[in-house]
Amino acid sequence: MARGPSHRVVLNLALDSLLAMAALPAAVWAAAPGAWPPGGWWVAALPGAVLALAAAGAPLRLPLQYWRFAGLRDLLAVAGAAVLAAALFTAGLHLLGAWRPPNPAFPVLHAAALAVLLVGGRVAALVQAARHASDTAPDAQNVLLVGAAEGTDVFLRALAHDRRAPYRVTGILSLRARQAGRRMQGTPILGTVEDTEAVLDALRGEGRLPSVIVLASGLSGPALEGVLDAADRHGVPVRRAPAPTTLAPAGEETQRVELRPVSIEDLLDRPQVPLDREGMARLVQGRRVLVTGAGGTIGGELARQVAALGPASLTLLDHGEYVLYEIDLELREKHPQVPRRAVLADVRDEARIRRLFDAIRPELVFHAAALKHVPMVENDPLEGLLTNALGTRIVADAARAVGTTAMVFISTDKAVNPTSVMGASKRLAEMYCQAFDVDARAARAADPRAPREGMRCITVRFGNVLGSTGSVVPLFRRQLERGGPLTVTHPDMRRYFMTVREAVGLVLQASVVGTTDPENMPPELAEGGIFVLDMGDAVKIVDLARRMIRLAGLRPDQDVEIRFTGLRPGEKLFEELFHGKEAPRPTAYPGLLVATPRTADAALVGRAIDEIAAAARSGNPRAALAQLGRLVPEFEHAPEGTVATR
Repeated sequence: MARGPSHRVVLNLALDSLLAMAALPAAVWAAAPGAWPPGGWWVAALPGAVLALAAAGAPLRLPLQYWRFAGLRDLLAVAGAAVLAAALFTAGLHLLGAWRPPNPAFPVLHAAALAVLLVGGRVAALVQAARHASDTAPDAQNVLLVGAAEGTDVFLRALAHDRRAPYRVTGILSLRARQAGRRMQGTPILGTVEDTEAVLDALRGEGRLPSVIVLASGLSGPALEGVLDAADRHGVPVRRAPAPTTLAPAGEETQRVELRPVSIEDLLDRPQVPLDREGMARLVQGRRVLVTGAGGTIGGELARQVAALGPASLTLLDHGEYVLYEIDLELREKHPQVPRRAVLADVRDEARIRRLFDAIRPELVFHAAALKHVPMVENDPLEGLLTNALGTRIVADAARAVGTTAMVFISTDKAVNPTSVMGASKRLAEMYCQAFDVDARAARAADPRAPREGMRCITVRFGNVLGSTGSVVPLFRRQLERGGPLTVTHPDMRRYFMTVREAVGLVLQASVVGTTDPENMPPELAEGGIFVLDMGDAVKIVDLARRMIRLAGLRPDQDVEIRFTGLRPGEKLFEELFHGKEAPRPTAYPGLLVATPRTADAALVGRAIDEIAAAARSGNPRAALAQLGRLVPEFEHAPEGTVATR
C-alpha cells in the first residue's frame, strides 16, 4: 500500500519549527545586540515562535509543500507566512507584557530572518535536486530540443525529475528570434527553427552532433518539415516529446520521459481554421440526428463530434456489424448521456430505410455511407452504383418524406472529371442531391411552412483523409512493419490530404452555413452549390512514402525500397476539386469554397438512377455504365488507369 502524505507533513512541520526557533535569536541579536533577554524568556518565546509560524502557515498550506519542487508561488507563500508569523509573535509579546527588544524594527527583522531561513531551506532542496538530476547516466543521449518556450520548459523540468535521466539536453532551438543567445534552465538557446541546418553544421564541426532531435510543443506543418529535412541530411533521428498530460505530476518519486515518433499527420497539420462552434451547437442540440456509414472513418468522426454537441438522440447506421459495434461502444463510454441507437441496415434496402426513418423521424441526416475504394469498385461496378447512387437517392427520399430539416451528403474529389465508376457514381449522387436542394429552395421560397418539400440537401466535397479505411498511410505503415517495400503506383501520383478531424469540423461548418435562413444567406451561396473543403496543396505520394520511411528512422531506397507498381483500374494521377466549368468561389468562412456545377431535374435524375439500379440488379453492367455515361458526360472511364495530366 502506498504511504500517504502524513509523514511528509510531519517532516515539513519539524523542519519549519527548527528554522523558526533559529530565526528568533538571529532577529533578537540584529534588533538589540547589547540587550539580551533573560534566560526564562526563551522557554516561552521559542515555542511561541513555532506556534506563530504554524498559525500563519496553515492557511497558506506551508506544511503541504514539496520542497524539492517548490515554485515561485510556493516561495511567495513562504515569505507571506514569515511576515504574518512575525506579526503574530510580536502581538503576543505585547498582549502578555513580556520582554520586547527595544528596537521598533524588531518585527521587520524577525520576518526577514524567518523568510531567509524558510526560503533558503527550500532553495537548498531545489539545488540538491537539480544537482542530483544533472548526474545523468554515462550513456545518456545528447539532445537538441526544438519548440516553443512553454513546451521546452515542461520537457526540461520533466527530464530533471527523471531519476535515471536517459537524455542530456545540450542545446535549444526556439521559435522566436529574440530568444536566441539566452539560456533556459541553464541550457543555451542556439538559434531558431530556421537555423536548424546551420546549427547542426556547427555542432558537427565541433564534434557535438546530437544523438536525437526532440520536438517540444508548437511545431508542425512546413516548419516541422524543414527540421526533418535538416535532420535527415545529418542522419539525426527526430522524436516528439511526450504530451504534458502524460508526464507524472510534480512531486512523484519517479518520472519517466519516453519519446514518441513523429506522425505523418503532424506534417500536414495546418493553422487551425476558426469554426462556428456555437452555430454547430445550435444546429445539433436537441435534434434527432442520424449518421449513415457511422462505422467508417468519416461517419465515425461525424458521430463523435455530433455526440459532443448534445443531440436529442443519435442513430448510428452501418451495414458492417463489427465497425458499428466499435463506434457504438466508444460513444457509450465517452458520451453515455446521449440517447443512442445502433442500427444494422443497408442504404440500398429502400423498404428497410423507409421504415427506419418513419420510426426515428430524424431532423438532421449525415449521409457518409459509400463504397470508396476505386479499384474494388472497378472490380464490382454494379455494387458501387447501387450503394453510391441508389443508396443516396433512397436516403434522401426517405429523409424528405419524414420532414427532415437537412441532409448532408459527403462527396469526394474523385467525382470531378471522373475516370472511375466510383467517382462517376458519386458525381451522379451529387447531381441528385443538388437538384433536390434546388427544388427545396424553390419550395421554401413559395411556402416557408412546407418542411417536407423544403428539406435542404447540402453536398460537401473533399479529398483523402489521413488514416481512413483504404488510405495509403495505413498501407505504408503495414509495409514498413514488414520491412518494405513501400508500393507507389506512379512517381508523379498526387493527392489532396486532410486530417479526419479537420475535415469533419469543416463538414459541420458547411452544414451550419447551408442551413442558414434564406434571408441571412451569404451572397455567394444564394444560388446554391457544392461546398468544397480547402485541401491546401496536393502531395506527391512518393514524397509521402519517403517521409514516412524517414520518420521511422530509416533511409529511403537504402533501408527500405520504394517500388512503383503502375496505375490501378480507374485511377488518375491527379485528383481535382473543381470541374473546369465550376468556377470556385470563396466564402466568408475560412476553409470553405463553393462550386456551382450544372444541375438537372431531380425527377429526371431519379428515374435515371432507378434505370441504372434495374440494370445493376439484373447483372447488366454494359447498360448501367452506358446510362451513367449519358448522365455524367465528363465521365471518361479508364479501367486501366490514366496518366492524363491536368
